[in-house]
Amino acid sequence: MQYRNITGDGDRPLTARSVLASTLLGAEPPELPVSYLVHMAGLFGINPNRARVALSRMVGSGEVTTDGSGRYRLAGPLLSRQRRQAASRAGRTGDWSGEWQVVVLTSVGDAAEVRGQRRRALEAARLAELRQGVWLRPDNLAVDVGDPVDGDAERFRGRPTADPVSLAARLWDLDGWAARSHGLLAEMAGHPTTGADDLAPGFVLSAAVLRHLQADPLLPDALLPRLWPGADLRRAYDDFDDRYRRVLAEWGATTPY
Repeated sequence: MQYRNITGDGDRPLTARSVLASTLLGAEPPELPVSYLVHMAGLFGINPNRARVALSRMVGSGEVTTDGSGRYRLAGPLLSRQRRQAASRAGRTGDWSGEWQVVVLTSVGDAAEVRGQRRRALEAARLAELRQGVWLRPDNLAVDVGDPVDGDAERFRGRPTADPVSLAARLWDLDGWAARSHGLLAEMAGHPTTGADDLAPGFVLSAAVLRHLQADPLLPDALLPRLWPGADLRRAYDDFDDRYRRVLAEWGATTPY
């Protein structure tokens, strides 16, 4: 059976890299033996050779490291992604005084690759683009955009003169995020997590929820639509993840790898 992404950003088959990366992203600490990683890949019909080749390529690209003992650990951008994933799952925000953080790019004419790197960094920090080179969000989170943004940007704080609720609705597709959340809530409620046959589809669903949580702008309550499903999604995922990990641990304990 071929398992496919259900993350809402395209109906693409899962690759060896995505399975291995997601497995390590879900581990704490993010380090696992190659035998376990290869066996997890087998749940998705990925043969051991393909899995090992993918791991070698991930080492070459700086996404994982290995000390030669047969264990692989997240590194570089994937390690940063795990930290963002943990923060997204927790969903903690600070108090909001009504001020917004503004990042104004001072070098917008660079190569497309550099512009793309900046955009990804700003979006990962949960800022939204008001117009070209001007990014902002409510000041209820600590924003760390890091390289390649900090050296080419000026940062400000201020208050919009227009209605902040309307501004937030313009900057983020809040209705779309909420609708996708309700869909994922229904999928988790209807997904059995009782045996080994549930592991592969549960893995895909878990990755979809975590990816969706990273798209939550984590706005102050005052700027959110009524009945915002963020807290419900996080509670449901905690329950789903607990059930999934129990089955995964049982499978790992009884299956040689």
